[in-house]
Amino acid sequence: MNPIRTLSALSAAAVLAGCAAAPPGDNGMVAVKSPYSATETLSRLEAQVRQRNLAVVARVDHAAGAQRVAQTLRPTEVMIFGNPQAGTPLMQCAQGVGIDLPMKALVWVDAQQQVWLGYNDPVWLVRRHGGADCPAAENVRKALAAIAGAAVAR
Repeated sequence: MNPIRTLSALSAAAVLAGCAAAPPGDNGMVAVKSPYSATETLSRLEAQVRQRNLAVVARVDHAAGAQRVAQTLRPTEVMIFGNPQAGTPLMQCAQGVGIDLPMKALVWVDAQQQVWLGYNDPVWLVRRHGGADCPAAENVRKALAAIAGAAVAR
């Protein structure tokens, strides 16, 4: 393994130390447990995103949408964010990644009332769209791990 990749992986692991995180599965989603409410997790996530000069493009509150059609859904909200400086190199590796950009993070409450923060692994996204080794995806992976880790840190 490349020493820089090893250091990057260790850095990302250190950021998430103490947080329960699931590596990307077959669906490419990384999920991190949050000790905060869904509302607080989203606020903390947005603060981390803005602190890194990323644009918050939209927030989609699925639970509110469910209410509008007389249905119920535990808190479930998507934040869409990013910037062309990070996204363009991903699309240069595999242009089809554009369908998955800007990046998204999902905050939800499961049936056991555990709050989760999830996001798509950019390395998985590049592979999904036929790309091979993509250093830009590794960089975005580290950045997302740092953002998520800071958002759920105590």
